[in-house]
Amino acid sequence: MEISRVAHRDPSWPESVEIFDTTLRDGSQFEGIALTADDKLKIADQLDLLGMHYIEGGWPGSNPRDDEFFARAAAGELQLSTSTLVAFGSTRRPKGKVDDDPTLANLLSAQTEICCIVAKSWDYHVLEALRTTLDEGVAMIADSVAYLRSEGRRVFVDFEHFFDGFKRNPEFALRAVEAAALAGAEALVLCDTNGGSLPNEVEGATRQVVQMFPEIMVGMHTQNDTGCAVANALAGVRAGARHVQGTMNGYGERTGNCDLTTFVPNLTLKMGIRTLPDQSLELLTKVSHHVAEIVNLPPNDALPYVGKSAFAHKAGLHASAIARRPDAYEHIDPAAVGNGTRFLISDLSGRASIELKAKELGLELDALQMKAVLEELKELEHVGYHFEAADASLELLMRRATGWRNPFFALESFRVMVEHRPGQKTALEINPLGHYDGVETEATIKLLFGDERIVATGEGNGPVNALDSAFRSASDRRFPKLASVKLTDYKVRILDSTQGTGAITRVLIDATDGERRWTTIGVSENIIEASWQALSDSIVYALI
Repeated sequence: MEISRVAHRDPSWPESVEIFDTTLRDGSQFEGIALTADDKLKIADQLDLLGMHYIEGGWPGSNPRDDEFFARAAAGELQLSTSTLVAFGSTRRPKGKVDDDPTLANLLSAQTEICCIVAKSWDYHVLEALRTTLDEGVAMIADSVAYLRSEGRRVFVDFEHFFDGFKRNPEFALRAVEAAALAGAEALVLCDTNGGSLPNEVEGATRQVVQMFPEIMVGMHTQNDTGCAVANALAGVRAGARHVQGTMNGYGERTGNCDLTTFVPNLTLKMGIRTLPDQSLELLTKVSHHVAEIVNLPPNDALPYVGKSAFAHKAGLHASAIARRPDAYEHIDPAAVGNGTRFLISDLSGRASIELKAKELGLELDALQMKAVLEELKELEHVGYHFEAADASLELLMRRATGWRNPFFALESFRVMVEHRPGQKTALEINPLGHYDGVETEATIKLLFGDERIVATGEGNGPVNALDSAFRSASDRRFPKLASVKLTDYKVRILDSTQGTGAITRVLIDATDGERRWTTIGVSENIIEASWQALSDSIVYALI
């Protein structure tokens, strides 16, 4: 039986929804992200490639980085082909004048076609945070929108804490929205700023706003504090919202924003609502990972649609079923979002899993070779290997089963020396935490490249770094490709802590060449030997 994957749009839903990306502003408030102007320009290029309707660049005047970004964008360094750049700011100050308000002046100086301003729609904030009257709160919105419109700008208004305000004082929340609408706002964006609302609350309040202002676009801006940011945005669309703000990979303040890598395919593939341009979804996984690299955070493997694990299958039952019918255990075709099916191999795997993994890797294994792989894999996992977490080492194991051998180099030996040079001061006097900085690590490695024997030495901040340095010193002119390969993570786990310092150690090393990521594994009673196994596999995998 053919399983239909064609989405059917409910006639009451919008035909299309505009996507407004705020990764460069709200997303940059995620813990651990610190974007330079160069970073922001690179991310904007990726968002434009994906076809975002709007890219919010930041808050001009709030910091030098955002000022530099908008200046460089205005000077022509940012060439957008599908997206429109937006500057973010706020309404005028209480009891102030629009024509001498610094925030509004900075918005105009950013030279963007669209300005998005945040406005108070919760009476509690107007009375307690701004310490002004509700009438003045409404006037601040109306005056600011009218002024920006008079200066030739399109205006979107983000109504901060709208859903909290609607629960407490719906009359004022709707007055605030009405003020923006009457002054000429193009989009009325309802914000769940504290992220505490649930989908049923969001849908009901949004529907009321849509019904009040049927000719004006209503938008959604949702935070993920209850884990409902995507669900709340979808609820808003069901109620008639036609504009949604979010971020790549869900980055944002506290627990993050509506994740556009989940929201967009849900809307397009599941609800049949147009979002990004045709074919753009196929770039979603690539752009998601590229943005993660730029912000210097590891991609979240568990993300729906774009995560490494989104279409990964471990159970033998799943693997054998997918071999016959791919849609048996996958809710969409992974290629629709630029991802792919992966088969995880472990001691739980059966012949079907091995066969599918070999096919995925483009390897031809006969029955005896597959049996040998399965037996070796179960034996290695019994002593501590964990191949579902080390895709590159698994591929090398399967290649060896076909008779393949590493043609690039052979290890004769290596030696690692760690020298601790205590000075006149004690370690605690140098560093109150007890760490001593006077430790030097040196590695010497002897390698065979065919008939040529090379001895090289490298220094590093630890044994793995020193070994890597020594290897690169020996092989740079032979393998220039390795210059782009970087080790991004090093993880150690003691497998049997009851054995103390004699316990077996598992080492995992993550690496990247800027486009792909891979993981390798080593297991030994000696942590340096385990590290070399993982490091060597990583190098060989990069060279294949």
